[in-house]
Amino acid sequence: MNFPIDITQERIKELKVEFTRFRMAYKFALDEMTTKLNILNEEFSYIHDYNPIEHISTRLKSPDSLIKKVLKKNIPLSFDHIKDNIRDIAGIRITCSFRSDIYQISEMIQSQRDIEVIDIKDYITNPKPNGYRSLHLILKIPVFMSDREESVYVEVQIRTIAMDFWASLEHKIYYKYNQEVPEELLIELKEAAKTASDLDKKMEDLHKKVAVIKQEKDLIGDEMVNMIKQVSFPQMSNMLNGLLTEDKNTL
Repeated sequence: MNFPIDITQERIKELKVEFTRFRMAYKFALDEMTTKLNILNEEFSYIHDYNPIEHISTRLKSPDSLIKKVLKKNIPLSFDHIKDNIRDIAGIRITCSFRSDIYQISEMIQSQRDIEVIDIKDYITNPKPNGYRSLHLILKIPVFMSDREESVYVEVQIRTIAMDFWASLEHKIYYKYNQEVPEELLIELKEAAKTASDLDKKMEDLHKKVAVIKQEKDLIGDEMVNMIKQVSFPQMSNMLNGLLTEDKNTL
């Protein structure tokens, strides 16, 4: 994607095609990741009767946003340099209910044999100074095109609903104030991040308690089924007749 000063109309058309194919590779990588995540979520639901993923959203950098980042980072204007130096052209965000889901999903993604894990940043264990929390993965995804195979970077962000709500609010505030946010608002934002983190912990504790209660009920149910299985049909019939006789006598 080198741009000479004297560029012809034909070269402009070629660059347009090259740029379209360049972005398509990232779109296809997002499609592949979305399919993988949906399969993992559905399989997990069948096995554990529980969906760890609440929501999946994808984002492909717009041409304007991509060019601004290229210029800001002083990257040479070529597809190869952009591909090697910008790792968030394709982004996917996974929203979960609980913090434990985040690490479980991360492990499931990393266990995929055709995915290469490039980098992991844990902003949950080590939040950013402003209070931001999320788990970031930089992955390399193989994309099989009609005439070639490419491996492209995909940035994956995994967070809870509370973390996502806070991040969305923080983004809106920074946008409204054009990055110049008053100090008192920054302090309140950080306090809100702590509140969101405390809520995550409390909700996960409740979730664990409910799981224990459900497990105990399932055990009781299994014991009753086993007891019934051990009773022969004549015995069951006599037991029911006995109960009916008691009811008649009572009446």
